[in-house]
Amino acid sequence: MKRHIPNIITSCNLLSGSLAVGAAFQQSFSLALGFIVLGAVFDFFDGFTARLLGVSSPIGKELDSLADVVTFGLAPATLVVQMLAITMPFAESPLATLIPYGGFLIVAFSAYRLAKYNLDTRQTHSFIGLPTPANALFWASLGVSLFDSDAVTVLPREVIFWLIAAGTLLSCWILISEIPMFALKFKSFGWRENVVRYSFLIASLAILIFCFLTNVGVLGIAAIILLYVFVSLLSSQKSTHPAY
Repeated sequence: MKRHIPNIITSCNLLSGSLAVGAAFQQSFSLALGFIVLGAVFDFFDGFTARLLGVSSPIGKELDSLADVVTFGLAPATLVVQMLAITMPFAESPLATLIPYGGFLIVAFSAYRLAKYNLDTRQTHSFIGLPTPANALFWASLGVSLFDSDAVTVLPREVIFWLIAAGTLLSCWILISEIPMFALKFKSFGWRENVVRYSFLIASLAILIFCFLTNVGVLGIAAIILLYVFVSLLSSQKSTHPAY
């Protein structure tokens, strides 16, 4: 029986992702974010449980990738499609109804990212390219901040449209890029060997506190993802060009 427990948890991740997609189609950004976060929790605990119980199976690995494609690929892509549809400035164009579907590019690039991760032995203790859960959380929290909250100053819709369109292409690229991204995995707890991780965690806490005090809602999650990318880029440049 215990060998089925991780697969049951993974199936809960898949269910959460499916519910997030349904919420996204209804333009319920807050609910979609909640289901994506819930899926991320299940995604963490399926692997944790498998290691704890000492069980693993080929079907479990395949199921995990399938669930992640839905929760961290299809769900955020659907949110992006809805955001593009809401803000699209070419409403009178005959092809206007097709333009927002470009957001589904995120599904294809997320699937490629996950397949690459499964085969890439370099990603045992760190990542190459942006992890799909981080990308999903970015888009979901941004959607909530822009469309389900009055706390953020709303830019002109045309500006939001072009920012989302450009962000979609950028996130597709960074998902499959060769940019090293650090993971919050600690081999030890000393400051010197974990300075990047500790600095990131401290800065993230400061961002969350600031967002709470200024009432800008979950925008802090999107800001933390951007910080994660920036810190990863900065640390990768330092490792590529060490000081002499």
